[in-house]
Amino acid sequence: MQRFFILLTVVLVAILGYWWWQGQGDVTLNGEMIACPADARICPDGSAVGREGPECQFAACPAEPVPDDVQAQIDEKTENIVVTNPPAGSYIASPLQISGEARGTWFFEADFPVVLTDWDGLIIAEHFATAQGEWMTEDFVPFSSELEFDSPYNEGDPDFMQRGWLILQRDNPTDDPAFDDAVEIPVWFTPAASE
Repeated sequence: MQRFFILLTVVLVAILGYWWWQGQGDVTLNGEMIACPADARICPDGSAVGREGPECQFAACPAEPVPDDVQAQIDEKTENIVVTNPPAGSYIASPLQISGEARGTWFFEADFPVVLTDWDGLIIAEHFATAQGEWMTEDFVPFSSELEFDSPYNEGDPDFMQRGWLILQRDNPTDDPAFDDAVEIPVWFTPAASE
């Protein structure tokens, strides 16, 4: 009887090991992920983050401190636009999910331009943010966007090359500079090799 339980245990361990190996650690139910692999990404500050969410994406690395003058510029814009993701100073990777809320006057035809630049101001991605509700209002309207880009930063590059800016521009169909406005969010690129 004891041999039977030992044999049963060995068979169960073999089956579970094979199952884990086939899924590379993913646990699924009816084809949907219910647990993520237990690997980690090492952040530039030396800390580690694991995977989370329904798509098992790596959690964001801790944000870098934002200089007071830059934070003051961001805070000044909150009466018209509030960016909730990514937070200022965040480490970003592609695809970048962008969200927040802006007054309806920030939009034209339910969207506004979004630009991502590297440390030197070179545009590496452009897209638009789309209103997630009725935009013809002076109230705040939720928005979202997704930017796909190639990281301009590689392992071994000088640290300053890791910096960039996410710029959300008020849509101005009149081209009158009096109506121009933008909020600039400082970001840090994750190395291209770790994406």
